[in-house]
Amino acid sequence: MVRTRPRPRTGPADAGSAVLEFLALTLLLLVPIVYLVLVLGRLQAATFAAEGAAREAGRAFTTAAGPDDGARRAVAAVHLALADQGFEEVDAAGALGLECSTVPCLEPGSSVLVRVVLDVDLPYVPEFVRSVVPLSVPVSAEHVAPVDRFAEAG
Repeated sequence: MVRTRPRPRTGPADAGSAVLEFLALTLLLLVPIVYLVLVLGRLQAATFAAEGAAREAGRAFTTAAGPDDGARRAVAAVHLALADQGFEEVDAAGALGLECSTVPCLEPGSSVLVRVVLDVDLPYVPEFVRSVVPLSVPVSAEHVAPVDRFAEAG
């Protein structure tokens, strides 16, 4: 007597389950990957904005006639650089830090350390989650801008 294995059951019970499994798995993998790409793009834009803002603020400050005028020009440069990358809501004056290497600022041959710091909120996070867990990433950039040694003392 020859024994045969029972045939696998095929029929309406298995119909369409592969498509459903594919869709479920695709959603489980695709949604987090798309969100990760969005977050990384926003962080990269913030990094470009902070570095450009620090560099341009240093140039604007060191080429000014005096420290007060230089500070106003540096804040304007930071605002433009941040707005260029889509960060219009950031307070430019609060994000900017200036440190002079000499006590009277803008002395010929001295330098100015410019620091730009901003917090990047993670996109599409509901407000009730933000109140429980801080969901922002700090991004900062520094630039040392030299004052022309042949410039007039401000």
